[in-house]
Parts: sequence; structure tokens; C-alpha cells
Amino acid sequence: MKREEIEKKKKLIKELLNSDLYTPMKIKELSMFMQVSKKDKLAFQEIIEDMIREGDIEVTKKGKLLPAEQGMIGTYEAHSGGFGFVLVEGAEEDYYISEFDSKGAMNGDTVEIKQIDTGHKARHKEAAVVKIIKRGTESLVGLFTKKSEGKSFGFVIPDNDRFTKDIFVPVERSKGAKDGDKVVVKFTSYGDDRHKPEGIVTEILGAKNAPRVDIESIVKAHNLPESFGERQLNQAERVAKPVSEADMFGRKDLRDVMMVTIDGEDAKDLDDAVSLSMDGDNYKLGVHIADVTNYVQENSALDREALNRGTSVYLVDRVIPMLPTALSNGICSLNQKEDRLALSCLMTIDPKGSIIDSEIAETVINVDRRMSYNEVQSFFDDTASDELKEECKDLLPMFEKMHELSKLLREKRRKRGGIDFDFPETKVVLDENYKAIDLKARMRNDATMLIEDFMLAANETVAETCFYQELPFVYRTHETPDLEKIENLRQFVINLGFHFKASHDEVHPKEVQKLLKQVEGTDEEALVSRLTLRSMKQAKYTTEPIGHFGLACKYYCHFTSPIRRYPDLQIHRIIKDQLRGKLNERKYAHYQSILEDVAKHSSEMERRADEAERETVKLKKAEYMLEHIGSEFDGVVSGVTAWGIYVELENTVEGMIRLSDIHDDYYSYDEAMHCVIGERSGKKYKLGQKIRVVVVDVYKDAGEIDMMPAEGGENDA
Repeated sequence: MKREEIEKKKKLIKELLNSDLYTPMKIKELSMFMQVSKKDKLAFQEIIEDMIREGDIEVTKKGKLLPAEQGMIGTYEAHSGGFGFVLVEGAEEDYYISEFDSKGAMNGDTVEIKQIDTGHKARHKEAAVVKIIKRGTESLVGLFTKKSEGKSFGFVIPDNDRFTKDIFVPVERSKGAKDGDKVVVKFTSYGDDRHKPEGIVTEILGAKNAPRVDIESIVKAHNLPESFGERQLNQAERVAKPVSEADMFGRKDLRDVMMVTIDGEDAKDLDDAVSLSMDGDNYKLGVHIADVTNYVQENSALDREALNRGTSVYLVDRVIPMLPTALSNGICSLNQKEDRLALSCLMTIDPKGSIIDSEIAETVINVDRRMSYNEVQSFFDDTASDELKEECKDLLPMFEKMHELSKLLREKRRKRGGIDFDFPETKVVLDENYKAIDLKARMRNDATMLIEDFMLAANETVAETCFYQELPFVYRTHETPDLEKIENLRQFVINLGFHFKASHDEVHPKEVQKLLKQVEGTDEEALVSRLTLRSMKQAKYTTEPIGHFGLACKYYCHFTSPIRRYPDLQIHRIIKDQLRGKLNERKYAHYQSILEDVAKHSSEMERRADEAERETVKLKKAEYMLEHIGSEFDGVVSGVTAWGIYVELENTVEGMIRLSDIHDDYYSYDEAMHCVIGERSGKKYKLGQKIRVVVVDVYKDAGEIDMMPAEGGENDA
């Protein structure tokens, strides 16, 4: 029987079982009722058994067939241990799926599940996969391996340990891959309980240890688009023309206003400039953002590609931009001494740091000078060279006032309860063969915080203005933390001797901020900061202003980076329609119809980019540590689990001490106190504790580093 015929029969059986006329029957009775011919009875029985396996039909104890009750739909998140969790939208918690109840589901699959009662108390609700509705992965990246040369097949071992089965590849489908090649393999079959998944090699990335293949594997694994199509590139070249008089018509001309860009030395996509002047005691702050929508028209090839990408991705060895470089590094970049089109947020701020007036305007600007964070910081530290001071002599009074205003805005935000986590970022230094040769911690300074403060002010001002104008909009939101997590944090910090006020039904960001202030400079600072961060929810994009807990504000958005984030580009378009009087009823309805999907997709693409960025940094950190096996380092315990102790070194590298490898005692895990305790000695390893370790082994591909306590330096509790 052909596949289409089988599916047709299944549909017919399903409709019959769900009809009001149906009374429960056994297979034999049902085949008679449906007048199945003698020669088709065996095929009919196989179809019914198939539907039972797929979860469409349930069988009573008496063997009668019933339509299966609709279960919950969610996304399966696999674990390397074989089990997994299903994330059901709207559910309070994820559902645990044992290896035996997964029905062959793979990471990312959309599945139907039913809750099960295991008869024992568990940390998570447990469920079984009833059926796989949609596969979440079409292809993956892995290592091609042939057991011996004469074999007519090979296997692909997935890089992602969430995929626990190797993929069988016949030699004629291997594209000539050699043993040890990194490849992209597309599934041709997902396998079952008795058969391995099968696939076809679609791309050979290169030998496992060849330069850049490691990062290329991560790019492919996350399905990141590496290049633009000819249509998008041609469109970008066509629109990337110098600013003309026609372009400037009707815009506010701010080319005589003194302004600068302040970025990292290696930044090429400069999408924000800042200006500041005084009006009596009030500050007149201008945040000027590249008017990308002038070049990227809605629903154009460029716009569709930008929406699809959602964001630029910054990996250790490359940038994958949201827009072609003719725009991102060219006409949209606010380059020094060049006329540029902008959307400006012009704010009047009183001496207390309150924004008392604002205007959003389409403008034309001309940046006086491109500044780096280090240059601006050197003025604040009074370490600038005489040459730099001479070059920037006209700008120095403005920088002084900017420094002053930045502190005012930060203090204002602090007073209302804004939370400020300050964990260092890592810059990985690569050699000419893209091998990691150094790790540098990037700390914030007054210059980087100045830009942060000004961008935050503009983002908040724009969001509040658009809310009160009742515009369709994309907000940046950060929900209140889960109260159970906050209560666990409260109990823990109280045991450490700190005060933390949080009721059973509410926590205010100011209380979190007060806690972080209490621990500042203490031995417990790293510990409490990490636990507090882990209790927070993830920020996302929404169409409703549900507030931003971390910033302690009601209205917030992303307005300041339209070159590299699609939500910023989207709201620029809405604002410009409003400014030009084009936001009529039809346009309003149009935006309302698309923004929900824009917000959801942008949040997903942001998470994809974050994961890829983290993975590349983790991998290169491990590569760097290959040269330091046997070396000792000072670190701090950054995580404690039932199987091991995570340690973060001063160079930001994180590794693990496996409890099974510590032989001086048997250590048990105390979840409430975030520590492990030796049963005989009482020795503790606890979160935030300083520790000296030795690097024992490095697994570059997995980005994992094994450590052990160094002799005499294992415990500083």
C-alpha cells in the first residue's frame, strides 16, 4: 500500500473514531464495520497498530479501540544522559521525560505528551511522549568516521551531545568524506527503537583540526546564514548612495551640532552618535541613530533577510551581519566627517537627572570625530597624551559634561532600583591560524558606561513616548523573577548573614539592588551575584509593555541599534510613519498583525546568536587551555552540583572538578547550601569559595576542562 493511501486510511479511521456515531469496537469488529476485504485485513491491522504506536488510538483492557485524548504540545529538550524535558507554553514548569518514554524524540522536536503518575515523589512533573508532531532538526554537524577502509558505510558522530545516536551514512551518500572530516549530514530517516538514524552528507567542512573548521562547525550547527544572496547584495549596492539634498528634505539639520561616536577600536558598524550642550542648568542630550529604514524598505529582499536573521552575530573570528556590509559598514555607519541620515532622540534633562522634555525627529547629522572607549576614558583618568588633547581640544568641555550627566543618570536609575550586574566579558586573541593564544577580560569603565547610560535613556524615552501615543510597538521586557527562586535565594543569603526583603507574592528590584550593594567587596560577592543572576528571567521582545524588572522601569525598548537588531529597525519604521502622518488605520492594523511574530522570532534569533557566541568562546577558551595542562591557577567555585564542582579562573575560563576524582573523602551534595561536604572530614566546597586548582585535562571539541584541587590550595572556606 502506498504512503498516501496509508495516510488517507489513517485519516478516515481517525474521523470515524472521533464521530458521535462511533461505539468502541475491537480491531476485528472495526474491520467488519468498515467493510475491509479479506486480502486487506492484514494491512488494516498494521495501520491500526501503527496508529496505536503513534498515539492516535488507545486500547482499553478489553481490547476496544478509542480515540486518544489530546495531550499537551511542547518542545522536546534532550539531555546527553538520554532523558529530556518538554517545554509547554504557559505551563509553570517543564515536564521530565525518561529515556524509555521519549518515543525516539530528538532535541528540538515538537511533541505531544501526557502526564504520568510514577507513584514516587519527584522534583519535576513526569510525562511520556505520545507522538512526535514535527521534527525540529533536519540536519546536524558531526565527525565522519569509518571503522575500516573496506566498509561501504560510515557514521556521523554528532557534535551536539543532545543527539545521542550516531547517524548511519552509506558510502554512496557520504560525498567522499574521509575519516576524521567534519561534515553536515541531513537526516533521511530518524530511526526507531531498532534502527539507527540514517543520513546523507550535504557538506564537508574540512579535517577536524584544520584552521577555522571548529568555528565553522558551530556556525553550521546553529544554521547561521554566512552570506547574502545576489539579490540582497545588488539591492544594498543600489541604495547605498551618498546622502543627497533630496534625502535631507524635511529633516532637521543637525550638521552644525557637535557630536561624536564612541565605540571599541575594532567596531565598523557605528550606529549611534551622541551630542551634549547646556541650556542653563539643564543638559540637552542628543542620541542620534542611523536611519537604516531609509535604505531598507519594508518587505524588500533586504528587509526579509534582516527579519530572518534577526540580529548580527559576533563570533570570536568573524561577524555575521544582519545587513550587507555596503550598508552596515558603509552608508548606514555614522562615519566621521560624512553626512548621514539619522533618527534622533533629543532629551532635556534637569540637574537631578530627570528627563523633562524630549523629541524624536528625522535628522541629518555629521559626526565631528570617531572616538574609542579607551580615548574617552583617558580624558576621564587624566592620562590622555598631549597629542590627543590637542586633537580633541574643542570636544573636551563636552566630554566633561557628558561624564557628569552619565553619573547623574546612573544615580537616578540606582535610586529607583535598577540592577547592575558587572561580570567581565572575555576577548579571545587569535593568531594568523585562528588559534587562541590569549584571553583578555574586558571590564566596563566610565566611557563604556557613559554610552550605556545615554542609550538606556533614549530607549526608555522612546518606549514611553510611543506607549502614550498608543502606537503598535515592540517592547523589550524583563519579567519579575520566579518567586520560588527568589525565596530560595532569600533563605540562602540570610544564612550567610545578609538581609534580603522579599515577600511570598512580590519582590522589588530595589531589594535585589540593595542585596548586591551589601555584598560588594565581601568574599561572598561573586557567590551572591551569581545566584542572583541565576534567579532572574531572560529578557525578551513583546508587543505589550509588561515592564523591565532589571532596569526597574515600566517602558523600555531597543531603539539604538538598527544596523544589528531587527526590533530596532522595526520600531524606527513605525516611528517614521507616525512622524510623517502615515500611520493611518490600515497601517496600524498591518503593524498589529505582524508585530507578535516579529517579537517572537527576534527573541528566538537573539537566543540562537547568544548560544553560538557562547559556544565559540567556550571552545576557544578550551583550545587556549590545551597549552596549560598541568598548570596551577587561582579561581572561585562558580557552580556546585551532585556530580562536580565548577571553578572559574581569573582569566574567565571555567572547568570542573569531578567529585568521583576526589579521593580524600566521599562528598555529598547539599542543594540548599550550594555546597558539597566531605562525610568524614566535614571539608566543604561551596559556591563563591576561593580555590587553587591544577588543570588535569582539556576536551576542546566539547569545550570542557577537567581540574583538581591543587595540593595545599584546595580550601579557602
